[in-house]
Order: sequence, then structure tokens, then C-alpha cells
Amino acid sequence: MSEQKREFSANVQAVLEDFLAIAHRFAEGRGKYAISVGGSQGKGLSDQNSDVDFRLFIERDLVSPEENPQLWQDYYDAMEYWRQRGINVDGIWTRRIDTMDALLDRWLAGELATIDMIWTIWGYHLLPDLYHQAVIEDPFGVIAGWKERLRVYPQPLKQAILKKHLESLRYWRGDYHYRNKVQRGDVVFTAGLTSRLVHDMIQVLFALNETYYVGDGQNLDFCRKFALAPAGFADKMQQILYPEATENRLQVQYAALLALIDEVVALADQNARQ
Repeated sequence: MSEQKREFSANVQAVLEDFLAIAHRFAEGRGKYAISVGGSQGKGLSDQNSDVDFRLFIERDLVSPEENPQLWQDYYDAMEYWRQRGINVDGIWTRRIDTMDALLDRWLAGELATIDMIWTIWGYHLLPDLYHQAVIEDPFGVIAGWKERLRVYPQPLKQAILKKHLESLRYWRGDYHYRNKVQRGDVVFTAGLTSRLVHDMIQVLFALNETYYVGDGQNLDFCRKFALAPAGFADKMQQILYPEATENRLQVQYAALLALIDEVVALADQNARQ
């Protein structure tokens, strides 16, 4: 699969050139390697507030600060240099190639192998991270090989995602605990559950449209472009998440959420029959 060259702003390009030399030093003596940029920069959705997320994939474990203190000091100095110039570099996230291969195998087999990370709400999802990497250097075809494996959306993954999130939607759709919490005005419970059910619906739409879930950010930008989605889905979702400050807003939110769940479930059921 050919990799289209990603265009970056002049400032980000300067950061890439600066950190490329550091990444090379980290990769030295570590066998095969690949260097890329993920996050919003990798997806092509960056703006003036976006940071720069480097990835370094290597065969052997990374050199430790004790083994090469100067390299690590140069690395931290470079991050501070760019931070003072208004660009946050979120480090060089290093992963072993064999670890990524094994995790990719699990995902493609339909195992939802999310990893809890403090910096993500719904866990780290490997597939979008690999699929949306903007390659800086891939001399051994490491990332190219992963992207080729992801070129066709895997049906075991689709069925696993639909099973998990449709079960959640159907369960909470008729749950009396949820209804009672709304009637009691329990804002903590309803806020948490609303967030979960919103995530369930978004996961279902990504799977129905055979698109790798992009992670926590900018979900609705993708949902607006989906061919398979309830009419006005993104607008309805925003109204559910931010209901007007009326006396009965939890009841309004509840009714709108159940109605949208019904639309998403009906769409999934229709797709399953085709």
C-alpha cells in the first residue's frame, strides 16, 4: 500500500527535522526501526493547538538514561526548546516491533485488546494508531507492512465491536435503574452513563462504516461523513451531551438518548440482514 506524503506546517516540519536526529540516535543499534507521527498530526486533523506525537518502532529495547545520559538530556532539552516556542512535543513514544505485531494479531482476530492508559478515556486502541501514522522514515517497511494488513477492514473485528457495544445499548435502553436515576435527578450517574452510551453508539457507527475508531478526539468529525448513520446524528449527539438548562433537562436528555439509541440499533439490525 503506497503511503501518501503528509504535509505539515512549517513549524511542525522544523520540529520533525529536529527530532529526527534524536530518533536516529535512539534507534542506533536497535535493529530494524521506523519513525512516524501520530495523533491529530497523523490523522491530518491538526490545528494550532495540536501537539506533536512521535513514534519510534524498534526491534530491541530502548537505551536507558543510565546507559546514555547525554542522549536523554538532549531529548529533554529539545522538548523544552520547542515548548518555549509554543509547540508541545509529546515525546517519542517507543514500542518494540514484536510487541506491536502480537497486539495487531489479537485485534485482527476480533479481540478488543484495548489498553488502559492514563491519557486516554476509553483505552488505547492500536489499530487507529497504526493506521493513521504519518510515516517519517520506514526503511524496513515496518509501518507499511502494518498498514497493508489494515488495508481491508477485518470482519472479526467488526462483529466483535458490534456485539460488545450493541449489547450495552440494548441493556441500558430498558434498564429501570437508569430511568430511576433520571427521575431522582442523579447528575453524576446520568453524566457517566450518558458518556458511556454515546461512546457505544459511536463505536457502532465506526464498525458499520468499517472505519477504524480514531480514539477519543474528533469522533463527530468522522461521524458527519459516514454513509451509514442516523440523519443528523452529530447534531443530535451534541444536543444530548449539552441539553438546555431547563428544570427537566435530565428527562429531555434521557428521551433524546433513548430515541437515538433506537435509531442506531435499527441501523445495525438492518445492516446485519443485508
